[in-house]
Amino acid sequence: MLVPVVAGAAPASAATTPQVTCTSDQAGLAAKLQKDITAALATRSGTVAVGLRDRTTNTTCSLRATSSYDSASVVKVTVLATLLWDAKKTNRYLTSREASLATAMITKSDNAATTTLWKQLGVTKIKGFLAAAGMTRTVPGSGGYWGLTQINVTDEQRLLSLITAKNTVLSDNSRAYILKLMGNVISSQRWGTPAGAPSTVSVHVKNGWLQRATHGWRVHSIGAFQGGGHDYTISVLTHGNSTMSYGVNTIQAVAKVIHRDLVPAAPAASRYTPTTTPKEAYVAVPQG
Repeated sequence: MLVPVVAGAAPASAATTPQVTCTSDQAGLAAKLQKDITAALATRSGTVAVGLRDRTTNTTCSLRATSSYDSASVVKVTVLATLLWDAKKTNRYLTSREASLATAMITKSDNAATTTLWKQLGVTKIKGFLAAAGMTRTVPGSGGYWGLTQINVTDEQRLLSLITAKNTVLSDNSRAYILKLMGNVISSQRWGTPAGAPSTVSVHVKNGWLQRATHGWRVHSIGAFQGGGHDYTISVLTHGNSTMSYGVNTIQAVAKVIHRDLVPAAPAASRYTPTTTPKEAYVAVPQG
């Protein structure tokens, strides 16, 4: 079922404007998500990509799933996954130094820690992990500019899938470790996809933002959620935002309707309300 273009959406022809598409084994859910995500984006400017997967109801939604975006700090989850994947190959634990860097990188979005791990791993190992993970459209940033890694919804959803279910790429311990750190992100950085999540649902998140001369603000959020009878992941990537807060609000509008449609019985008072002053590390990019 195709959802018609809503008045106020981006001024492109109906034939060329990407549409939200959803499928589900639960009767009526795909149509509802499709309608509500489309409505949440109807009056928003900028370019938005959305990915949703709920294992419990075999539900998926996508919008601009293969469009590329500068990663900003979202790539830090890939850096951590690469570190753990590489350590697994030699059957070793992370060193205390690596664990400290990883914790700072994810829970506080520490850029210096990320740069240290990025340099330690090198682009060859990062590409090796991407190949093993099936993240075929992700391109590591060159010249040490990890925040300019090119990411897309399809690959971010693939990464979240590997983190949240048993597989041969990441060990169970590695997956648990990544989820633990994503679950301990400081409150000022717990905005985006967690918005509207019921209190019965565990929240794991990593966000990023970055401003450049072209495409304005890039603002992204990826999250994994378990509970309330569901097991789902959400990725929302955006650019062309006039301000950081505009991009945050766009992502949170999408997240709220997804959480509400998947877990409709949760009372409004129990749903997560992110900080009104969201923060995130501002990553280094080349001048010009």
